Amino acid sequence: MQQYLMHSEFIDSNHPAVASKAAELAKGGDSEIAITRRCFGFVRDHIRHCVDFRLNPVTCKASEVLRFGTGYCYAKSHLLAALLRANGIPAGLCYQRLMLDAEEPTYCLHGLNAVYLKAHGWYRIDARGNKPGIAAEFCPPIEKLAFTVTGAGEIDLPEIWAEPLAVVVCALSENVTYDQVRLPDVELLHIAKAPRA
Repeated sequence: MQQYLMHSEFIDSNHPAVASKAAELAKGGDSEIAITRRCFGFVRDHIRHCVDFRLNPVTCKASEVLRFGTGYCYAKSHLLAALLRANGIPAGLCYQRLMLDAEEPTYCLHGLNAVYLKAHGWYRIDARGNKPGIAAEFCPPIEKLAFTVTGAGEIDLPEIWAEPLAVVVCALSENVTYDQVRLPDVELLHIAKAPRA
């Protein structure tokens, strides 16, 4: 579990601003559920999805996301992981492979989180940001994510990563404006809809 509590280059939970925000969100929280709910709500509702709001710059590190108040789903998941880890709550990164265009067809990764809650085990949460047609919530043990995997070639990738995938870091680090980013994808050896337990 230690790897899901560590700080790193992109999940820089030891950054003073991140640690300070984590402490602020934990204040008065009487349980890990309450603290997780506050951290999730903050990232979902107060950090703007850069495409929805057409915001720059492209952020990647948790501290950058907090500083600029914007990011892609991947970057928002880095901040949420950092806030949870700063509060001693194990958190990792998850991905879904979703269809972008049914006619092509083309796919991209969507980034979200998994948090380890003592009462429920690993529980996925999606702080992408709500808008018409997207309504992600924190209601353990029931998952209410932004997107449901339903199409051919779409899949819930089962891994819980301690660090972001290299293709995600490249996509975010090599671009300056949100409209330059080409959403990353991964090649799957076997494509099938993966049921969740």
